[in-house]
Amino acid sequence: MSTQRILVVDDEESILKVVEYALVQEGYEVQTARDAITAEPLIARYAPALVILDVMLPGKSGLEIARDLRARSDIPILMLSARTEEVDRILGLEFGADDYVTKPFSPRELVSRVKAVLRRAGGCADESAIITVGDLHVNTLSRSVVLGEAPVALTRTEYDILLFLIRHPGTAFSRMAILDALSDVAPIGDERAIDVHIHNIREKLEPDPKNPTYILTVRGFGYRLRES
Repeated sequence: MSTQRILVVDDEESILKVVEYALVQEGYEVQTARDAITAEPLIARYAPALVILDVMLPGKSGLEIARDLRARSDIPILMLSARTEEVDRILGLEFGADDYVTKPFSPRELVSRVKAVLRRAGGCADESAIITVGDLHVNTLSRSVVLGEAPVALTRTEYDILLFLIRHPGTAFSRMAILDALSDVAPIGDERAIDVHIHNIREKLEPDPKNPTYILTVRGFGYRLRES
């Protein structure tokens, strides 16, 4: 049974109770909050392994909390929302979320998503420590990325996509192939989500994201990482 800590932030008491009960049954330690004023000090003090954020919160929104948290931390973030429009899911990813669950959801589905995100945060201790392409260095033990001598802050999903591509430099993959390859550890969503994550990675890695030198577009197909 896991003893990892999870912070759940939602302004609906009924949702908090359902999520807390489901996670506690799986052995997680759970803290709850109903707004940013309560949640943000808890994040600093409680050091959760995962934060579950409702998009629509009173005052500061869940998206704003996610954006601010991602600017200073790589804590995994799972967003909850009653809104199902694609633009809302994309916004969640762009603001730093690692996964997105729409309401209503089953407790079993949520627990499954939580486990998948936390698996991705666990590292890969039995693999070679560092993979290098040019000035790009990916450490599979610490799940860290360095470009030249500068650390690059990626989300969990961004890291997993980059790690997959850097393990196969020069090989072109379709968006669906990337989704399939990461399906066991990274429930990303649809093919459009791949484009969003690639865009975000390029913004962080490339001197000129519009003319990338690491993750290259294969027109009409997908993406590949440049060869050394």
